[in-house]
Amino acid sequence: MFKSAALQDDTAAGPQTVQDDRILIMANPTSGGYRPSVLDEVRKRLSAGGKDVCLRLTRHAGEIGEVCADPSFDAGVLVIAGGDGSINEALAGLQFRKAPPKIAVIPSGTANVLALELKLPKKAKAIADAILEGRTQPLHAGLANDHPFVLMASAGFDAEVVHGIPLALKRRLGKLAYVLTAIKIGLSRQTSNLQLTVDGNVLHGKLAVATNGRLYGGPFEVAPEASVTREGLQLLVLEKDDPLSSMRFGLALLLGRVHRARGVRLVPFQEAVFGSDRPVAVQIDGDPFGVTPVTVRSSTGHLEIIVPH
Repeated sequence: MFKSAALQDDTAAGPQTVQDDRILIMANPTSGGYRPSVLDEVRKRLSAGGKDVCLRLTRHAGEIGEVCADPSFDAGVLVIAGGDGSINEALAGLQFRKAPPKIAVIPSGTANVLALELKLPKKAKAIADAILEGRTQPLHAGLANDHPFVLMASAGFDAEVVHGIPLALKRRLGKLAYVLTAIKIGLSRQTSNLQLTVDGNVLHGKLAVATNGRLYGGPFEVAPEASVTREGLQLLVLEKDDPLSSMRFGLALLLGRVHRARGVRLVPFQEAVFGSDRPVAVQIDGDPFGVTPVTVRSSTGHLEIIVPH
């Protein structure tokens, strides 16, 4: 699957097989956008289609990753009902499996950019039909310090917002919580100076986003040539973050012209080291991921994700 610098001991985990007709649906009942009626209808439709379906609601953070990493896991399809963070958690748990399941997504959570990237359905019938048909595309990932991410890893202001947003506020207000937190942090933050070593070349900037897909923060296109279904990453660098530059960046983001905006660089890369003159917040797929330095690179393997016809 995703290959990292670490080597897996194939004998330690025991046999890892999957049963094609077994489907495990995992959902976080405390996440934003939790839709129990959709889950129940998907489960019923899959059962009517002859599948052995189990619906499991998580009870604590990290449970999806724990289940995916368990050597006894044998479902042929893992259905994640959640946002991009839940999908990231599954990827991390499946990272070293010799026979990983197919992945399917029931879009929910505060944001699900992957669902937008792949035009995944939201209605129960369409979701169940896609799973029963079983059509897949390769799902590639990036690696941040050898931890997989499906969409992006970034350092700078957006990561500071991810680190600073209260969980209770996020659950209550959803996307609005990000806006309020961004305003609060933006009024008092100290600017970040990033030194980025990109395939041996050095770049400087204030915000760095390594993206595995076209979209950022929702439906906003930042890297037209990127795709989660192909191997390879793009690095978006914002060279300045003064008020005028930030306003220009925000407007370009809304217009889908970030890659052409003044003071923005977009380059393909294989490996990049995010360094800084002081620790700078890092996030992956919308969740906190410590601080710089961090090494980001493309993975050499992939999962199979179920997509509609």
